[in-house]
Amino acid sequence: MGVVGMLSKPKKLCPLSSQEAADYLHVSRPHLVKLVEKGEIPCTMVGTHRRMALHDLKIYADKVRANRDAQLAFLAKQAQELHLGYE
Repeated sequence: MGVVGMLSKPKKLCPLSSQEAADYLHVSRPHLVKLVEKGEIPCTMVGTHRRMALHDLKIYADKVRANRDAQLAFLAKQAQELHLGYE
């Protein structure tokens, strides 16, 4: 079914596998597993398989996007203050 088919279902009925979650976030599956193990993305275990809620992935993606935007704004402001020619 893939991630696209899951988007229209209620969040409680669409747990994603680690590969589907990695595809949604555009990261590798091993990187996603590291994020889960660090506690940055919650998951449930179904036997030996990890399952992540789409809602939790959206929260993580929004947090990463906000952090990236803040860092970019900081660098742009710093470049303007130092007159680095990026006007």
